[in-house]
Amino acid sequence: MKEPYLEVTFRHGRPIAAYYYLPRDTNQKSVRTRRVEPGLVIDFTADDRAIGIEITTPAKVSLVALNAVLRELGHPPASQADLAPVLAA
Repeated sequence: MKEPYLEVTFRHGRPIAAYYYLPRDTNQKSVRTRRVEPGLVIDFTADDRAIGIEITTPAKVSLVALNAVLRELGHPPASQADLAPVLAA
């Protein structure tokens, strides 16, 4: 996958979890995680490459917090439109 994208899980019309996929090869898997901002968990491969960010509490996540993590990881920022399904809740 070449571009980041967001996958959201809803229950009764409300987001209960989300995952922000970062660019990766199809065979790359997460072998360790690191908690960062409240409600954000970064997934890493065996060679320490970030491949995604779990959003464990979508109602509390902010675009500013997600973009701070993306900046730390050397990825471009997400836009308001990228997180619209989560931010609208």
